Amino acid sequence: MAAVPMIELWRGGLLESCHSGHAVVCDAEGQVIEAWGDPEAVIFPRSSCKMIQALPLVESGAADRFGLDAARLALACASHNGAAIHTGPVARWLADLGLSEADLRCGPQMPDDPEARRDLICSGAAPCQLHNNCSGKHAGFLTLNRHLGGDAEYVAPEHPVQRRVREAFEEVTGLASPGYGIDGCSAPNFATTVTGLARAMAFFAAADPDGPVRERAAARLVRAMLRHPELVAGEGRACTGLMRAMQGRVAVKTGAEAVFVAILPERRLGVALKILDGATRASEAAITALLLRLGVLEREAPIVDRLLTGPILSRRGLVAGEMRLAPGFAA
Repeated sequence: MAAVPMIELWRGGLLESCHSGHAVVCDAEGQVIEAWGDPEAVIFPRSSCKMIQALPLVESGAADRFGLDAARLALACASHNGAAIHTGPVARWLADLGLSEADLRCGPQMPDDPEARRDLICSGAAPCQLHNNCSGKHAGFLTLNRHLGGDAEYVAPEHPVQRRVREAFEEVTGLASPGYGIDGCSAPNFATTVTGLARAMAFFAAADPDGPVRERAAARLVRAMLRHPELVAGEGRACTGLMRAMQGRVAVKTGAEAVFVAILPERRLGVALKILDGATRASEAAITALLLRLGVLEREAPIVDRLLTGPILSRRGLVAGEMRLAPGFAA
């Protein structure tokens, strides 16, 4: 099956661009209840699966051994802006482990947070690994590594940390991964189908906080994300804005190359989507449309206007175009 049109951009009464993709909604039993495009399309989840990558950190006992609170667990699931509210806590987390920024293996990144970026430019300082949007995930890897007693190269695909991650990933997606790619932060990113990713999100949605070890771990990570949406992404970001708009009812997470997931605990549903051309504007619009369709996001919420229904303005503020749902998608 081919990808289907999802998000259109119209200008001057003409269709200017069209973004196609795949999307799946799974229930708590892992069954597909709605799908668009090819549910079996194989994708890299990229950063949308960070809560899966954090599962071994919690279920192994490492999170409790090193006293990780909800804020640190949210950072372990984050693709953050590199603001002070992100880099400061990650630095303190590393210090509590007796480690430093040099122990990270994610690489430096110029922060997306405007204030942090301006401070670096004005001071002439270079960004460091703490600014990397994945530094919280890597602090989680280092915590698990300390617990397991592995060597310093924790991003190596055959390292005990990544073996634990792959095992958890394959079990919650319900599929053997066909392989991996190297993510922007240098860690392995295991491939799965869109259905497998949605099935994993449904597992997180239905996880019993008083159930088996893995379910308790999954529920704890979801609670951390919902409690700290500002740490999961940052001001002005779609993940943070959508979670705030849904008032702690739904966790969402973006990934590079236009992947987006949602965890709906009240509905016990998981959602995964992939826009084929990698356009972030389309994945943000598409997940907004699906959250509206599932009844967990109010149409009047300002974030809906910003990501989906509002006009596209020129630099002078004139209405220049609009985004629309493609016929047959999430209406």
